Amino acid sequence: MTRRPLQGPTPLATPLARRGATALAAVLLGATAACAGPGPWSADGRSERPAPAAAGGAAPARGFTLVVGGGVLPHDAVVRQARARGDGYDFRPVLAGVRPVVSAADLAICQLETVFGTVEEQGGDERGRSAVTSPPELAKNLAAIGYDACSTASDHALADGAAGVERTLDALDTAGIGHTGTARTAAEAREPAWLKAGGARVAQLAYTYGLDGDRHPGAQPWAVALIDEERIVADARAARKAGADVVLVSLHWGTAWQTAPDERQLALADALTASKTAGRPDIDLIVGAHAHVPQPYEKVNGTWVVYGTGDQLAGAGAGAGAGPGPGRDRQRDPRANQATLGRFTFAPPARPGERWEVAKAEFVPQWTDAAGRVVNTADASSKDADRHDREQAKDAVSAAVFSRGAAEHGLTMGR
Repeated sequence: MTRRPLQGPTPLATPLARRGATALAAVLLGATAACAGPGPWSADGRSERPAPAAAGGAAPARGFTLVVGGGVLPHDAVVRQARARGDGYDFRPVLAGVRPVVSAADLAICQLETVFGTVEEQGGDERGRSAVTSPPELAKNLAAIGYDACSTASDHALADGAAGVERTLDALDTAGIGHTGTARTAAEAREPAWLKAGGARVAQLAYTYGLDGDRHPGAQPWAVALIDEERIVADARAARKAGADVVLVSLHWGTAWQTAPDERQLALADALTASKTAGRPDIDLIVGAHAHVPQPYEKVNGTWVVYGTGDQLAGAGAGAGAGPGPGRDRQRDPRANQATLGRFTFAPPARPGERWEVAKAEFVPQWTDAAGRVVNTADASSKDADRHDREQAKDAVSAAVFSRGAAEHGLTMGR
């Protein structure tokens, strides 16, 4: 999926992994309106009122489901496991447990914390591969399980400089996955990832708190989008002005290995969700990553914030965590193998120009088992041998997610 410029009449990209004959026909015909959705919205995400009629006799807008996965940062053991399956690398068996949730969504977003590069490009052997460099086959594997776009802004974004950024975005383009947060050119950096889901035009923006070590974009300050409150608000307003019905902001932030959001997360979440234009919030959803452990979900100023999803793909006890100190060894901290998928069902507004509201908010608890497989712990049909550990992980994830009162605002556990 190639990102489209903000200007001009070019139709928005439609998610490729699944969407059925109706969505495919809309793309082929260049249609600008989606088919009408079913019935009224209820607690299960369906409409309680007829979808609003569009101007000019066009089909009314329909709602959509958005799934956001945890951080993707496969460690050495997972990379070797993917290699052992034959020529090249194949991460699909590792991710098979969450494919049903991801592929069923109208729009699915991943949070990519790695850069792509082959062993030869990194100048070393497989065993010496950096934990923040992954085989480029991972891009097509993410597309295969249903992801449509990824945030690429992270502290690891410049792990291999401008060459790593270019390889990563080229691989995502080849796989048909949209991206935002890093850029190959200044013009590319000015655009969000433009996506389409249901009857909505969705703009995804992504930013990171900083970069590892002494890395700096240097002569290419646009290569990685850094968190800046004024810039984020300005970018969100620009996306809305360009026609975005829903603005999603992905943030690489927080304190690693800390379940509770830190003061900067809380302050920024409050400021961004409070920002409005003509009474309408500028941002419709905030989703975070970086802490490597599940963090709370919370409704702030009427907007859902996921402070941290945890890692979707890292590895079961695969090496050390980020930095020294108590609880930072992945082999000793079970939270490193816990994460969530966020699922939000958006309903179209009653009148044009009003906000697309989240009609249903859910999280799906995830766990990486001893074999390195990603498991949906809410799936009662799962037959893994580590059932006790799976149930413990589900309880731990739920406790973290609900720790700031999200249940009072209607958040539920999905399957």
